[in-house]
Amino acid sequence: MVNESQPSVGFIGLGVMGESMASHLLQKGYPMYVYTRTKEKAANLMNNGAIWCGSPKEIAEHANFVFTIIGTPKDVEEVYLDENGLITNGREGSYFIDMTTSSPSLARKLFEEGKKKGIHILDAPVSGGDIGAKEARLAIMVGGEKEDYNSVLPLLEHMGKNIAYFGKAGSGQHTKMANQIAIAPTMIGVCESLVYAKKAGLDVQNVVDLISTGAAASFSLSAYAPRILKEDYTPGFFIKHFIKDMTIALNEAEKMGIHLPGLSLAKDMYEKLARLGEENSGTQALYKYYQ
Repeated sequence: MVNESQPSVGFIGLGVMGESMASHLLQKGYPMYVYTRTKEKAANLMNNGAIWCGSPKEIAEHANFVFTIIGTPKDVEEVYLDENGLITNGREGSYFIDMTTSSPSLARKLFEEGKKKGIHILDAPVSGGDIGAKEARLAIMVGGEKEDYNSVLPLLEHMGKNIAYFGKAGSGQHTKMANQIAIAPTMIGVCESLVYAKKAGLDVQNVVDLISTGAAASFSLSAYAPRILKEDYTPGFFIKHFIKDMTIALNEAEKMGIHLPGLSLAKDMYEKLARLGEENSGTQALYKYYQ
């Protein structure tokens, strides 16, 4: 039930993760305004009291706190800085929190543009996939002003369990890049482990059950190996979005003079799958690379 004494919340981007994240805030009674390119994706939220807006501009005009989780850095820049964008039309004192995995440099740019208008901007990308979003146990990595983080933390706690502040604007995005760099070679290892176990004639499910309790334990193994064994390649996280993230990470690494061969290999493998039509599959579809 909507509580009119609560600050109003806007949510832009209602995809695999965004809809669940928004629903947790709605269930806590926050008056909610939503926008997404495909209105049908907002149907469940609207049926539960969310109010549809026709543009980011309308969201900015109504909501005190606005969360975005959309596709690419280009999309983020449009939503925040276009004529009908959030910062362009935002009110002084508003809080805009971008939870998209985007570039650290863009996060810094948005922060500076918001500061000119007295708008508080945070970059707060997430990790945990569709399951983490549904169960409100996402990891949330935040960059921006510490006071702004403290102001937004009570809302973030409705969406995640492991939430941390990492420093100035862009720091949340840098942390997410570190996260993606760790995941990419891990997914290769998970898939190669399953391929090896199957070729050796083992009961692969038993192998997964056992090694998940030892040194090989990881989120990727526990969450995605069972899906692979069921030939379930529906996206908890899209391959096309993972390629976007790896590209950002490699670009940032190059600026810092770092060579990341493991990440480069993973990106090459995923790009091959994308060319074969798997760009909208989940990242666990990397297993198909070996088939």
